[in-house]
Amino acid sequence: MARALMIQGTGSNVGKSLLVAGLCRAARRRGLSVAPFKPQNMSNNAAVTVDGGEIGRAQALQALACGLPRHTDMNPVLLKPESDTGAQVVLQGRRFATVPARDYMSLRERLLGAVMESFARLKSAHDVVIVEGAGSPAEINLRKGDIANMGFARSAGVPVVLAGDIDRGGVIAQIVGTKAVLGLEDAEQVKGFIVNRFRGDPRLFDDGYAAIEQRTGWPGFGVLPWFADAWKLPAEDALDVDAPRRESGLHIVCLCLSRIANFDDLDPLAQEPGVRLTMLGPGRPIPGDADVVIIPGSKSTRGDLDFLRRQGWDVDLAAHRRRGGHVLGICGGYQMLGGCVRDPEGIEGAPGETAGLGLLRIDTVMTGDKRLTEVEAIHEATGAAMRGYEIHIGQSDGPDRDRPFARVDGTPEGAVSADGRVAGSYLHGMFRDTAFRTAWLAGFGVASAGVDHDTVVEETLDALARHIEDHLDVSGLLGLAR
Repeated sequence: MARALMIQGTGSNVGKSLLVAGLCRAARRRGLSVAPFKPQNMSNNAAVTVDGGEIGRAQALQALACGLPRHTDMNPVLLKPESDTGAQVVLQGRRFATVPARDYMSLRERLLGAVMESFARLKSAHDVVIVEGAGSPAEINLRKGDIANMGFARSAGVPVVLAGDIDRGGVIAQIVGTKAVLGLEDAEQVKGFIVNRFRGDPRLFDDGYAAIEQRTGWPGFGVLPWFADAWKLPAEDALDVDAPRRESGLHIVCLCLSRIANFDDLDPLAQEPGVRLTMLGPGRPIPGDADVVIIPGSKSTRGDLDFLRRQGWDVDLAAHRRRGGHVLGICGGYQMLGGCVRDPEGIEGAPGETAGLGLLRIDTVMTGDKRLTEVEAIHEATGAAMRGYEIHIGQSDGPDRDRPFARVDGTPEGAVSADGRVAGSYLHGMFRDTAFRTAWLAGFGVASAGVDHDTVVEETLDALARHIEDHLDVSGLLGLAR
């Protein structure tokens, strides 16, 4: 059986996902067969797997770091928030239930069996499994029935290393405080710590590092400096997107919806020197100099239509359209562009219907069937080939479907307005293809740099592994695994 090591964090967004990806690539570069695992993840940014399911985008990146195809065993429980109080539960890649948060607490113990089953399969097939926790083990109010952190680690007998984020401040309190609130047996499961995201000279933190070791009794495995190229890798949280700020170029504005999904669709555009990408948060108007507005995917199309209107973006989109601007809707964003979104069975919330933006002559009906597939398509306007994937519920139809955005095996996909300025498609990941991205940008008079996005990601993962090897005790970390 393989060895395993778990990276937990002092909180959410402390860099666990990137640490695991880097450790996975470092282990692979050492000649080990390594696999990633996250028992429970909460994210609307998902990826399609080779076995026809879905996992969190972070685990998809970690699989790539390991040189493995994506598999549902890598993230057996995926929670996809549909509202502030409820989420869709995806179990081993398939939609299992939609539950309020208060009911999920009682459901978790039933999910542990599937978690352990998936973990056992990965362990039997690889030399080492590197596990990522969720949130923080310091959330002791969630300890009963926990399957994401210490509950899993102790059930599976996996040693834990705790990561703290010094960039947000208070890292000594983060790590020492976690030790203080953990139960004795949980604390004994922790075998050390990492200080992550240090800016400047790490030696300046020597006294703080020693203080953590002295107060916790845990050994440190290093201080990891800030990894400046992290923005080149797919992020799991829209708040993590840190693309270069450019003052000129084709201005593409992406609306950051409250339930935004699969926003990493835009990563290849962010890497184009001729593109100025703005991730527009709530409360901010759509800039008047926007050339293209992208409405991305959403886990709750009707809910995010209401959110969009509360920001006044519907009014801004109408003005953008009158100025001759272009609009592209992807997946849920495509559904929003139509006349109406109907959900008679309450698949994404309360049954009912919501008026769309009326920018495309289509209507959408939500259905219980979820389409999860990778596809190859031809862009109708340019003839460029593209790869993509579909991960959605709902079917859209109407007169503008007579002008498809693309064709998949000769079948029309998506829709385009009569003047060609508004387009919608269910295809995620289309901009990864250099040929399509080049052709699409050329339509706006922009020359693509022609950089292969997949190559950039691979090279960045290698650079991340080298960065981790240079600053952390990787041999010590892998030696902990049992």
